[in-house]
Amino acid sequence: MLKEHNTLLRGVMIFIDLCIVVVTFFLGFFLNKQFNYFYEELGLYIILLPTLLIIWGILLYYFGMYDSFRTKQILDVLFIVTETTFVGGSIFGSFIFITKIESLSRLHIFYSFLLAALTISIEKVILILYFRYQRKQGLNIRNILIVGTGKRAQRFANLINKHNEWGINIIGLVDEDAAKINNIICEHRVIGSFKDVPDIIKNNIVDEVMFIVPRSWLSKIEELMYRCELEGLKVSVALDLFELKLSKAKYSYLDDFPILTFESTPDQLIRLLIKRLFDIVFSGIALIILSPIFIVAAIIIKTSSKGNVFFKQQRCSLNGRKFILYKFRTMVQDAEAKLNDLLVYNEMDGPVFKMKDDPRITRAGRFLRKLSIDELPQLWNVFKGDMSLVGPRPSIPTEVDKYKPWQRRRLSMRPGITCLWQAYGRNKITDFNEWMKLDLEYIDSWSLWLDYKILLKTIPSVLFGTGAK
Repeated sequence: MLKEHNTLLRGVMIFIDLCIVVVTFFLGFFLNKQFNYFYEELGLYIILLPTLLIIWGILLYYFGMYDSFRTKQILDVLFIVTETTFVGGSIFGSFIFITKIESLSRLHIFYSFLLAALTISIEKVILILYFRYQRKQGLNIRNILIVGTGKRAQRFANLINKHNEWGINIIGLVDEDAAKINNIICEHRVIGSFKDVPDIIKNNIVDEVMFIVPRSWLSKIEELMYRCELEGLKVSVALDLFELKLSKAKYSYLDDFPILTFESTPDQLIRLLIKRLFDIVFSGIALIILSPIFIVAAIIIKTSSKGNVFFKQQRCSLNGRKFILYKFRTMVQDAEAKLNDLLVYNEMDGPVFKMKDDPRITRAGRFLRKLSIDELPQLWNVFKGDMSLVGPRPSIPTEVDKYKPWQRRRLSMRPGITCLWQAYGRNKITDFNEWMKLDLEYIDSWSLWLDYKILLKTIPSVLFGTGAK
């Protein structure tokens, strides 16, 4: 379950640690006051760097610095750094002695290893404290629903209870026997039976469903697993001594607890990280560059009609999380109150309202919509992390409540300002199911290249106002 995230974190930590080793190696010159020899021997020292990096990297990895970092204590980290410093310093010192590189003094080696040890220790302690602080604030928390109440499920729940720093929140347990509902097991309530799982998923923020059931139940949970996958939720099955070979299934571990995970959404963490970094950089730059347009739009809106400059509305983000979406107001002040009178003119099948020549839209609003200027404040939502530049459009909670189970899977990816249906059809699409299928097609075939193509396709659609309403 957490193995993929640990892999990404491990790679980042290794890179940072090796950068620290490089910097502290050269800082050793200044502490040793070898300024006169720095430039004379610079070429030799650059050649020595790979050996130094290999020693630090291998030893930190071997002593377990990058294994299950979420479970580490501060003393564990300090002990590993101390071990690496002494063993690594001895190996590197021996290498220098054997190769007879006299220009590199023992004092320089001592300073560089000491500085590296101190810096890496501080870095790791800060990281541990930061993660703990995040989770105390309720950030970076994964909500899981446990299906099963037996001994193995209890062992798993107790494991989670003992490690709050892992950032895993059990929202409740589910059992086949409805008579167990409301029982308290390992400090957690049994909140339903098998038939209640769809409603539990719908009415709660659930990031993952964990099945910890007897082997005899495997045939009984197949329908539940299918329902969870249909909605785009990650499904994990606790393993014992059997193997399952299924498509899109992979083994992972939580500490020493073996798990089989099924995912129907993108799990390419490195690429998802790149996507998020691009969102931050692009939206941040765009907010600065487009600030004059923001000012002009605000003046036009304020002087042309009564009401606030910005339209704020609650929308659904990843797995149903709520956030406030921002747009420039393009309708009259009491537009929401007039919606019921216009429902008979809805051009879109399903729970979404779309209407050509909507009478609630102001004259300035039509202009802003034509060039999609009204969408620009969502760049702030992207910068904050509520949205992405590319992804399924965020839905209103009341619309989500009317989704069919297979349509809810579009909530399994962070919503975006633009997506397939906007880039290729925009408001020409009137079939709600077609819209949903395009969103699921995006999720199933997601890649950075696809995002790039959608962004390129969106630009001419916006400039020429293709299909805009």
